[in-house]
Formats: sequence, structure tokens, C-alpha cells
Amino acid sequence: MKAADLGRLQKLRMRKPKVNPMVFALCLGCFIMVIFYFNSSLKPEAVGERNSSHKSRRSPLQTMFNGDQVESALQAIHQGRRELLEEACRSYSRKRRVLIPEDLKHIIVDDKHGLLYCYVPKVACTNWKRVLMVLTGVAGAHKDPLAIPANEAHVPGNLRTLSEYSTSEINQRLRSYLKFIFVREPFERLVSAYRNKFTRSYNTAFHKRYGTKIVQRHRPHPQPEALEKGNDVSFEEFVYYLVDPATQREEPFNEHWERVHSLCHPCLIHYDVVGKYETLEQDSRYVLQLAGVDEQVSFPASSKSTRTTGDMAAQFFQNISPFYQKKLYNLYRMDFLLFNYSVPAYLKFR
Repeated sequence: MKAADLGRLQKLRMRKPKVNPMVFALCLGCFIMVIFYFNSSLKPEAVGERNSSHKSRRSPLQTMFNGDQVESALQAIHQGRRELLEEACRSYSRKRRVLIPEDLKHIIVDDKHGLLYCYVPKVACTNWKRVLMVLTGVAGAHKDPLAIPANEAHVPGNLRTLSEYSTSEINQRLRSYLKFIFVREPFERLVSAYRNKFTRSYNTAFHKRYGTKIVQRHRPHPQPEALEKGNDVSFEEFVYYLVDPATQREEPFNEHWERVHSLCHPCLIHYDVVGKYETLEQDSRYVLQLAGVDEQVSFPASSKSTRTTGDMAAQFFQNISPFYQKKLYNLYRMDFLLFNYSVPAYLKFR
């Protein structure tokens, strides 16, 4: 072999290792792709399961508008209530204004399930707070709402309110969360608040805070003990206190007798569900169905035999003159109109 041929052969041998790794890498890549395709075609369920785990569940708001998981009769009832509320807002409410954080202090947030609940005292709000404590995990190991003490349900900070969020977070939740409220015939709620706060011996804080003031202002020649304790306020004196213009000039009403439209602003916040105390169990079950949690938690059934009824409210109003009945009705008139409650038949001013 000539020296020149020998040199060319040596050069070829030197180039060969540079070509082989590239070919090897290409072949290996093709082989891996074939294996991946083969495996994926053999196990379509596994891929489907993996993808489905990343799908977000339907929100309560989507469930409500889709309407395929809840009785159509219930859907129709609640749609009717929404429409009546919107019509009443257009007819009777003042010029719209911008919501401020103060307006949102009664709206409890459940970020886990996409719920906003505006609580109204004397309309089963203790039990609704208990349910939300279970749903949000605040209740810890408790799965039964009634296992949570009533006073614990009202501890500030246990449940977050919408006022605690930033403006953008508030707007996002108002747009995408299910907003619900529970209301009650206004005068039944008022009598219930009076009975609870002024006729129960254990409510000494209310007696001191409000009872003494009511006795001082609206009882002629009060006894020193009544001025000191404020524990024997009559319903008539309570009514005089409510309709007295000086009362609200001094400070806002206590939440237990504040008007629902002032607590929850239903003409500024468009509630998706307006539950009623008169159909409490049915409406509560509807909300839990929309949230997809009706099998996890049940709304506690009411077992109170002492609950305030329409007949009981009528008895309390017997001693209220038509003049003060009219003034009191005017004070709560918006709640009657917005939530479609008729003027009670026992009132004498009509």
C-alpha cells in the first residue's frame, strides 16, 4: 500500500468516531419515542385519569345557572325571588352608590367552596356559621355543626369576612362566588330579638348597654334599680326607643334589630339565593346542594319549641298604638318590600 493511501485510510479511521455518536443518538431518540407512543396507546385510562385530576370542579354559581343537579321547582322559586328583589330595588331604592369595606362586614367568605353568606342575626345565623366552620375546616375534627358551641360560632376571626380582602379580591369573589342570604318576616325577627335580648336573665350585657338607656329615656319616673340594671324593658319601651330619631343620630342600630337591607345591601350586591326563615330547611339544603356538599354536612333541623311565630308577634303588638305601629312599619318598610312580605294583618294603622 502506498504511503498516500495509508494516510487517507488513517484519516477515515479518525473521522469515524465523530459520525457514530450522532447516528447512535438519533436512533436512541427514535426508539424512546416509539416506546412512549406504545405505552400511551396501551393505557388510555391512566392518561385520562391524570388529566381529569387537574380539572376544576364546577362552582356553586355554575351549578345554579346550569340547573341539572337541583330540582327545577326549587330553581324556579329562587329565580322568582331574585326577580322580585331586583324589581323592588329598581322601584324603591335610592341612587346606587359604591360599596365600602364597612358594607361587607357581615359577608362571610368560604374560599374553599366559593360561597359568600351575609348573616342576619335572628335568622338562623348561628347554625349557618356552624355549617361554614365545618366546611372551611375551622371546626377541626367536628363534622356535626351542632357539636360546635353557639358562642364559639360567633367568635370574631373564626370565619373571614369579605371586608378583610383587597379591592381586587373582593370584586373577584363578588363576580364568581355564590352569594346567599337568609331573611325573615321583619316584625317576627324584631320580636325574636326583643325576647332574646331583653327577657332572658343571662343577657346582662344587653340590659346594661341598651336596657338602662331605654328605661332612662322612655319610662316616666323609673325606679333606681331599673336605671341601674335595665333588665325589665317592656316591648312598648323598646319600640319607642327604635322609632326615636335620637337613637340613630347617636349610633347605628345593634345588628340584632338593624334592618336587613342595611346589613347586607341587597340592592348593591346581587344575591343569587334569597333563603327565607319560613322555608329554612328546604332553602338551606338547596344552598348545600349547589355547593356540592349536601352529603358532607346537613343543616341542623330546628327543634326549638319557643321560636317566635306570627301569632306570638301579634300578641306583642296588641299594646302598641296605631301611631307607633305606623312609625315602626315605616322604619322597617324596605325589608317588607324588598323581600316580598305583606303588611301583617294584626296591625291597626291601615
